[in-house]
Amino acid sequence: TVLAIAGEDFAIVASDTRLSEGYSIHSRDLPKCYKLTDKTVIGCSGFHGDCLTLTKIIEARLKMYKHSNNKTMTSGAIAAMLSTILYSRRFFPYYVYNIIGGLDEEGKGAVYSFDPVGSYQRDAYKAGGSASAMLQPLLDNQIGYKNMQNVEHLPLTLEKAVQLVKDVFISAAERDVYTGDTLKICVVTKDGITEESIELRKD
Repeated sequence: TVLAIAGEDFAIVASDTRLSEGYSIHSRDLPKCYKLTDKTVIGCSGFHGDCLTLTKIIEARLKMYKHSNNKTMTSGAIAAMLSTILYSRRFFPYYVYNIIGGLDEEGKGAVYSFDPVGSYQRDAYKAGGSASAMLQPLLDNQIGYKNMQNVEHLPLTLEKAVQLVKDVFISAAERDVYTGDTLKICVVTKDGITEESIELRKD
């Protein structure tokens, strides 16, 4: 399971570390968040082989861009590039669900979610992977205030967002057999990326 939330001046990308198939766990320590630049993190869930291939291709493209333009690619540019990479393989797609979280050119939080063939959009929050059907409604309620009457719409603070990420993953681990072991949270701010890990259910 992967999850991303964008705030006013921060973005959070989080994932669990369990790699499993059927009823067997292949690894308990395999985070699905990959740092791309100082301001961009990508969360990939799906077929692990395709996740690794895709992140290697993105990293190579980022290096090429840096050498030819002498600057780092922005989050929006990375999202557009990933869209073309995925679309180029549309007849034999990467079996990967991608979410990019980072800061845009103005320093505001941005989340981009993709389907496997390259269609993408910018969101305020998005969940993907095996427990996404459980996480998304909870995020709609807590962050999006969807269909909530007489509720004060408070701006999302970093502390509240991190606490919310922990809460939704703890509840997902109780219900979803593919989510568990450890939660890895990457917080992107103007100062860079900080990481935090908390333990989830091991069974």
